[in-house]
Amino acid sequence: MSTTAPAPTALDVSATPPVPFGRLVSVELRKALDTRAGRWFTGSILALCLVVVVIYALAAPTESQSLGQIAGVAGGVLGYFLPVLVILMLTSEWSQRTGLVTFTLEPRRPRVIGAKLVAALLLGIGLIVVALVIAVLGNLIGGGDWSVEARVLINGAVVANLIAILTGFAIGMLLMNTPAAIVTYFIYTLVLPTAVGVLSALQDWFDKLAPWIEFNTAQQPLFMGDYRLEGQEWAQFVTAGLIWLVLPFVLGLMRLLRAEPK
Repeated sequence: MSTTAPAPTALDVSATPPVPFGRLVSVELRKALDTRAGRWFTGSILALCLVVVVIYALAAPTESQSLGQIAGVAGGVLGYFLPVLVILMLTSEWSQRTGLVTFTLEPRRPRVIGAKLVAALLLGIGLIVVALVIAVLGNLIGGGDWSVEARVLINGAVVANLIAILTGFAIGMLLMNTPAAIVTYFIYTLVLPTAVGVLSALQDWFDKLAPWIEFNTAQQPLFMGDYRLEGQEWAQFVTAGLIWLVLPFVLGLMRLLRAEPK
């Protein structure tokens, strides 16, 4: 005579409080800076920013220097490499196979992804502040004008880098592979605008179409000229942003929520 073994009792964790969101954010910040690669890369970005600002302050004519101009230089250097740091923050879970640990300790993936996004924004804002301090030092060295328009400073140094952070985050989620994401980001940042510029110079119809379908082109009024969007430029910014930022972000989020950690 045989007996049926009782079914194992499932572990009820419904009453277990989730990990506080603030703790998740702090963990993601530590993961970004605790490794030797993270610290060296962050330090290298700031060092490069300092070198470029000092060279600009020493080489540019005094009459063409101002705090706003130097802040734009510092923000431009930061904007090229800050998304790479964000990509490393996001893709390391998959390339270093730490995703199993992360999603075991906190199985609610939307909270983990949200913590990564907040951590990336906080880290980016911190580096922007440091870059602005470097710009102030550069203006002291160059003896330039201290006047700066708030719109120029906010758009050129802050908004541009926040858009870059979100772009890097979207590419990282979509590809979940560090080399592929970094290469794709630089193609998007360097190769695509060049190709669009060449085609725009050759074809008038494409020159009119480019701001609607290419996000870098649509952003140009924010970061040059009068540093503002007006009328049709807003429609172009939103349309191109939906194609190159919102759509990859949504697709990447869907993929990250469904991907199986290995």
